[in-house]
Amino acid sequence: MQFCHHKSDDPLTPTRNSGAEDGEELSGGATTIFDKSMNAFGFAAANLSQAEKNKFGLGNSIFKTSWVVAPSSTTGVDGLGPLFNARSCSGCHKLDGRGLPPANPGDDLGGLLFRLSVSGEDAHGGPMGDPQYGGQLSNHGIYAGATTSATAEGNVSVTYITTTGKYKDGTTYELRTPVYTFTDLGYGPLSSDIMYSPRLAQQLPGLGLLEAIPATDILALADIADVNGDGISGKPNYVWNYETNTTDLGRFGWKANQPTLSQQTAGASLGDMGITNRLFTDENLTGDEVTDYGSWPNGGTPEMLDADLDQLIFYCQTLAVPARRNWADDQVLRGKELFTQAKCSACHTPYFVTGTHPVSALSNQKIRPYTDLLLHDMGSELADGRPDYLATGNEWRTPPLWGLGLIKTVNGGRFLLHDGRARTLEEAIIWHGGEGTFSKNAFINMNAADRAALISFLESL
Repeated sequence: MQFCHHKSDDPLTPTRNSGAEDGEELSGGATTIFDKSMNAFGFAAANLSQAEKNKFGLGNSIFKTSWVVAPSSTTGVDGLGPLFNARSCSGCHKLDGRGLPPANPGDDLGGLLFRLSVSGEDAHGGPMGDPQYGGQLSNHGIYAGATTSATAEGNVSVTYITTTGKYKDGTTYELRTPVYTFTDLGYGPLSSDIMYSPRLAQQLPGLGLLEAIPATDILALADIADVNGDGISGKPNYVWNYETNTTDLGRFGWKANQPTLSQQTAGASLGDMGITNRLFTDENLTGDEVTDYGSWPNGGTPEMLDADLDQLIFYCQTLAVPARRNWADDQVLRGKELFTQAKCSACHTPYFVTGTHPVSALSNQKIRPYTDLLLHDMGSELADGRPDYLATGNEWRTPPLWGLGLIKTVNGGRFLLHDGRARTLEEAIIWHGGEGTFSKNAFINMNAADRAALISFLESL
């Protein structure tokens, strides 16, 4: 494992322009690493101690581990399934980056999963899962023996409808709308009132820093009734914390439906891989699946050891954000001005100062994540129609923009928004609706030079 540190003579650091802010290239403060390769999302925070770097390395190993069916001689990593989406964390987050949607109908879903719910709320105010299929569609089932196997819950075929439009200057653009068809359902039809939401795995750098932002600073940005009349409301999501049995501020996930990284990590372990842990001790089985597979061998109680879960959480907390590139170039600085003029920064808040975090390296850092971690109505075209705690079917959490310019390098492609429909930064902007309408229209009305400058700014993040 290689660990990068900031150096004043780093070749990525350009000559300072008078319009650039001091330290603007350090997206993660002192945690920032300088790397722009395909491995840019996989480094430890630069200011960790050597002991912490060793712990990070252990967490990285668990992150990449492919779990196997129980019982197995490799008792530390058995217990996969019986139903699952991926065999490892890196199966969805390759190189700690984003998931990729299926390239063709019938392809494996990869890093795209589907949340499921029906009308009503669970005991904690969250979504009510489908009685048979639960809260997430598992598109794989284990082979338990020579003659037995677990039937996958089903699959989803993804196709696209293409439409075109024009910028004000007459230049054309193309958008694609995904169409989802559920196939091969293994346990009968979905509920008649089923609601589903496609969710693409997000890149992982900087999550611990987001966890370290004081809740008061996030809540100070909320304006649910749009009192200031700027067309931007910003609403916090409050969700159930299974560790403390309290309702807390949501920060993580596409709808801010997870309060902490420990719960996010433990929930993904169970939901995505079928690996039980100290926080979620029951297998992810619902309906007839409980009778069919509830007595099958497992990998222990729980299947993931507490020490392994702790190291995995630490790894997710301490993945470093890469430094910006070309941050002081004139065109990038012009793009930053346009970003503000178009009200993009009203939701994509440029910077915070972190508070105290159990990992001291993450504490008291000036960071530039370009998110407010709040929910915003993004309009009917991006809506999934599925409530998630306080999030309506039209609302999404503002995604952080740090690392945006390196997604294509790390992933080998760029698929943006919650379902990967946007193949370019331009497409992602044009899909904005609701509270993002002003920003979208401002971009469409820009001339080619200004559009290029704004994109250059986003590519520098």
